[in-house]
Amino acid sequence: MQTASMGTEEIKKDVNASNWQTDLAYDQWKALPVSGPRPPARYKHAAVVVDEKLYIIGGSRNGRHLSDVQVFDFRNLLWSNIKLKPNSDKFEDSGLQEVLPAISAHNVVKWGNKILLLGGNSKKLSDKIIVWFIDLETHLCGIVETSGKVPVARGGQSTTLVGSRLIMFGGEDRSRRLWNDVNILDLETMTWDVVEAMQTPPAPRFDHTAAVHAERYLLIFGGCSHDSFFNDLHVLDLQAMEWSQPQVQGDLVTPRAGHAGITIDENWYIVGGGDNKNGCPETLVLNMSKLVWSVPTSVKHRDALASEGLSVCSVTIDGKKHLVAFGGYNGNYSNEVFVLMPKPRNSLQPKIFQSPAAAAAAASVTAAYALTKIDKLDFKTAELNSKGAENHHYEQDFTIDLETLTEEKSVLELSLSEVKTENSRLGQEIEEVNNTHAELSKELHSVQGQLIAERSRCFKLEAQISELQKKLESVQSIEDEVQALRGQKSALEQDMELASSAQRQGSGGVWRWIAGGGGGDA
Repeated sequence: MQTASMGTEEIKKDVNASNWQTDLAYDQWKALPVSGPRPPARYKHAAVVVDEKLYIIGGSRNGRHLSDVQVFDFRNLLWSNIKLKPNSDKFEDSGLQEVLPAISAHNVVKWGNKILLLGGNSKKLSDKIIVWFIDLETHLCGIVETSGKVPVARGGQSTTLVGSRLIMFGGEDRSRRLWNDVNILDLETMTWDVVEAMQTPPAPRFDHTAAVHAERYLLIFGGCSHDSFFNDLHVLDLQAMEWSQPQVQGDLVTPRAGHAGITIDENWYIVGGGDNKNGCPETLVLNMSKLVWSVPTSVKHRDALASEGLSVCSVTIDGKKHLVAFGGYNGNYSNEVFVLMPKPRNSLQPKIFQSPAAAAAAASVTAAYALTKIDKLDFKTAELNSKGAENHHYEQDFTIDLETLTEEKSVLELSLSEVKTENSRLGQEIEEVNNTHAELSKELHSVQGQLIAERSRCFKLEAQISELQKKLESVQSIEDEVQALRGQKSALEQDMELASSAQRQGSGGVWRWIAGGGGGDA
């Protein structure tokens, strides 16, 4: 799905501060016309909305952590800041200038009339996670004493409120070690515990986002390690304490970190983020029931909303929920306040892990149950008619209701018939697959038999080759012996020829002597 890139526009300056929302269109970001001075631009801060006011706490700018608490009022579009008071006399004795330490990459949640601040990067040295509180009525600030298995200090983690528990996942500690552990803080007892979940957890990461669906499923999206950016979605079942990585559908989602997220009903809105090279201009929506991604709107690549380290919250004005984004960094720091009025989307019952077969079975059960109820109503109606009616007008109304129920019954019967037809079709497909599997198994066994036969034949051939090699070696030996005998024969023949020649030469000399002697006597 392609979404046209749109630059964020500012709401008209002449719009009254009390009714600025009338200038909004669905699924379009607008910059609010802030009156008066603005807070310093920043990123990696924390934000929360309480009573139509946006609280911005800490953050980072030009390599420095910030410690201020800024408040934006949606009624008059004015910024103000809170001067925190120490919760202990020990603070004044210590000579510290800041009640809350300068901090960034932390999390905040609202709990009662307090804001709780967890984790983050600061110069305050601590090996363990520190939980701070800010009282919204008295502006007192201090440390909450916690016990149990307190997690290692870290920043860039996610913290999600589920009932009276805070679920913390991942993060990066002071030694730059990345985590993928799950820690739970019970806000009733302020006790930490570590979750030992089953199955494969997400890879260690930080600067990701987290959300909870149906008060049972913790969703983790995106984030980064030291060399990779992620676009994966992981789900932790908080009842079974089991991780899974379900398949998602819809629009393609690019890897990102430093993004922000907020849930409205069953929709999880993801804004901003990037990969240290480019910001993400699209606003994502994940339907947490269907697990389908969509992109309702997008901004230009150099827009302030295409930034890392921004925040996003939801605020309800006159009964309507709006998204509100602040801050971020994309080469420039931002201190703009942006709002978006989300378009109403279909709401379905949670079915985050329902398979098609389970859905069909549920539809069958629902239809059967509805038919049973209507049959009982028909029986009761007949019983009432047999006794007679006292009020003709009531009879007419009841007849109309009966006709409506009969129509609904017909629709349900049709739905049930369709479900049965679909089940029958699926059964046939399963049978065909089983038959194909059986045929393939037979072919596989046949091929395996052929391979065994060929292997046996190969073994026999190898044995024959070995025997032939031995024979060849013996033939070579015989040839060597024959060659040696030939050499001996040739030598013997030469000796015999020499001997014969010598014998002939000796016989000729005697006869010459005899012949010579006889001539002298004459």
